Amino acid sequence: MFLRFFENLRSAGVPVSLREFLGFLEGLKAGLATYDIDAFYYLGRTIMVKDERNIDKFDRAFAATFDGLNEISAQDVLDAVDIPEEWIRKMAEKHLSAEEMAEIEALGGFDKLMETLKERLKEQEGRHQGGNKWIGTAGTSPFGAYGYNPEGVRIGQKESRHQRATKVWDKREFRNLDDGVELGTRNIKVALKRLRRWAREGAVEELDLSGTIKSTAENGYLDVKTRPERHNAVKVLLFLDVGGSMDPHVKVVEELFSAARAEFKHLEYYYFHNCLYEGVWRDNKRRWNDQTSTHEVMRTYGSDYKCIFVGDAAMSPYEVAYAGGANEHWNAEPGQVWLERARDQWNSNLWINPTPEAQWQYTHSVQMIREIFENRMVPMTLAGLEKGMRELVR
Repeated sequence: MFLRFFENLRSAGVPVSLREFLGFLEGLKAGLATYDIDAFYYLGRTIMVKDERNIDKFDRAFAATFDGLNEISAQDVLDAVDIPEEWIRKMAEKHLSAEEMAEIEALGGFDKLMETLKERLKEQEGRHQGGNKWIGTAGTSPFGAYGYNPEGVRIGQKESRHQRATKVWDKREFRNLDDGVELGTRNIKVALKRLRRWAREGAVEELDLSGTIKSTAENGYLDVKTRPERHNAVKVLLFLDVGGSMDPHVKVVEELFSAARAEFKHLEYYYFHNCLYEGVWRDNKRRWNDQTSTHEVMRTYGSDYKCIFVGDAAMSPYEVAYAGGANEHWNAEPGQVWLERARDQWNSNLWINPTPEAQWQYTHSVQMIREIFENRMVPMTLAGLEKGMRELVR
């Protein structure tokens, strides 16, 4: 029954042995994960993953085999936000033409949106579908799921449809980027090499072969020469945007991440979602309970680091400009403040955008972040990376 799971694990590059697979089957037979999807997932991962670098590969094999059974259930989401399931149960889905969408008006700003949501939560007593006011589904209300509004709060919907939500009132899970992905091209590595600056430092311990040959020939006896070992002195700090509108760009960002890990000896990285705020994280599975203070990151990594942000910069403008405008939590300070702090902390900085440059002009938040970074934004193309690396070594 689970042979396909074993084959998918091997195909994904997880070094699982037959003995480990049999141990997994023994655990199931002993009733360690009966009728419990989470227990089933963790039992398999505990037995068959011996290195945390393979967790992402395990997750992909698990999803491919069991068709997403490891995703969060609808009830988990509802428990997290305290909104009755009946209000947001999907009975239908709203599909509008471009002309119909253009006729729908927004409430008129972030503050008005939040104030109105509070009023709706106090007043609403039952489920609604197809309307333009209450929390519900398949309508034009600013609050709910599977409808359309140019500026609203998305509640109870698995994924984005129009990318218009100001805030998302759901618990979402993002996966880590795989730094061991097979590169489709080595040109990314070639482009990143421009950033490498070699410095001679440390003890005299490397054999200087050409110097030894020359000195031996001149003196007539073996005269060994040494020189300081060469080290890659460049230090890189990566901030990687994950989830939401970045999902279509996962493959190319993984290629960039893998190339960076291979090229730079001193590389540190953190994840964020949409915009930089007061906390960042290393592991997307623990992003709500194991964050690192952004202030702590700034204190830890000095101004000698090259700072690179990777993200599409596509979000509600409120996420950049407003306190409380963050997509998934209430931020005490606007994202713009944190981006400016990062820019000032690491003077050698760059924003790499996977969205085609021709499309930047159509997204307000892209223009805002581009301005914050003083036009140091480049597309994730080979030409863009070449330009960005030249910018970083000025």
